[in-house]
Amino acid sequence: MYAGIVDWPWWAYVLVTLGLTHVTIASVTIYLHRHQAHRALDLHPLPAHFFRLWLWLTTGMGTKEWASIHRKHHAKCETAEDPHSPQIYGINRVLWTGVFLYVKESRNADTLKRYGHGTPDDWIENHLYTPWQKLGVVLMLAVDVAVFGFVYGAMIWAVQMVWIPFWAAGVINGLGHFWGYRNFNTPDASTNIFPLGLLIGGEELHNNHHTYATSAKLSNKWYEVDLGWGYICILAALGLAKVKNVAPVPVVGKVRATIDFETLQAVIANRYEVLAGYAKSIGQLYREELAKTKNGKQFKGLKRWLAVDASTVPEDSRGRLELLLKQSSALQTSYTMRGELVALWARSNATREQLIKELQNWCHRAETSGVRQLQEFSLRLRSYSLA
Repeated sequence: MYAGIVDWPWWAYVLVTLGLTHVTIASVTIYLHRHQAHRALDLHPLPAHFFRLWLWLTTGMGTKEWASIHRKHHAKCETAEDPHSPQIYGINRVLWTGVFLYVKESRNADTLKRYGHGTPDDWIENHLYTPWQKLGVVLMLAVDVAVFGFVYGAMIWAVQMVWIPFWAAGVINGLGHFWGYRNFNTPDASTNIFPLGLLIGGEELHNNHHTYATSAKLSNKWYEVDLGWGYICILAALGLAKVKNVAPVPVVGKVRATIDFETLQAVIANRYEVLAGYAKSIGQLYREELAKTKNGKQFKGLKRWLAVDASTVPEDSRGRLELLLKQSSALQTSYTMRGELVALWARSNATREQLIKELQNWCHRAETSGVRQLQEFSLRLRSYSLA
């Protein structure tokens, strides 16, 4: 049986397999996801084409189909038109057979036509990568067998072939909308699977991504690590990449006596951070009020529903939430004012002057509400400025 060009101990083949699959992960997160699907960065033709070639060899996926399906996922997230939502199809189907959902959607010509704009449309894409997708993986098999031998080469190739279908189509699309923690209360069910984005190149930070979809950097908190962002920084330092967008970072300065246009812009630009801060404030108030409320045990577990839109509160919690708000005027005020704050930046037809006045009025009512958490939060809003 053919033994291959190299003759290494078994552990060396394991390390090589992990290295090869990690290159594929980097290609997906940097090239397909952040560069092509979301235009968060520009890539020099050299790394861009390397990524295209490598993905053709290791996945057989076309750039246009991947970008189109992912863009549709964002546009139709958690609806019946979402290509792979576990909220619609169930976690087991997406986690274990998500690749079949991807293949099904890739055959939808309307998806590619509507969402595939701006993807490569050159000669090599139209005459090799797209029409001969399966040829790439066959060539990869031939290279693996030639270098590592029939047994090890076939095993390494098999791992390469299942790596992206499982980790991307299964874990990210499945667990990334089902299990984990959330930094931001986005309208979808996206979660951060794990704060250390190492194994899947930073894609573990999926809630952060759905919050700031066009950000080239997926980490947001100090304890989160986005390995893909590290690679992008290296490429940028070498002149091979140019970052176009990153998530806004709130700048907190001196408290302003009046709300001006810069304050309004800063609040709207950082609205998800604002809501996350509001959730912490209302959480503090919830604990204080619960300690003063008789039979407080019946209201346990309601903190998370105080920081979301009323329409998302499950039926079995609505009655208890309404009873809690009736017993606590402070919580009722905070809960109502959260909805008013969200409605403020959702008013796309309002003028600049109207929005400034509404935010000024909101802060005034918060500071005269008698609720300490609202007063402190309003002062923080007054200190926001643009980076």
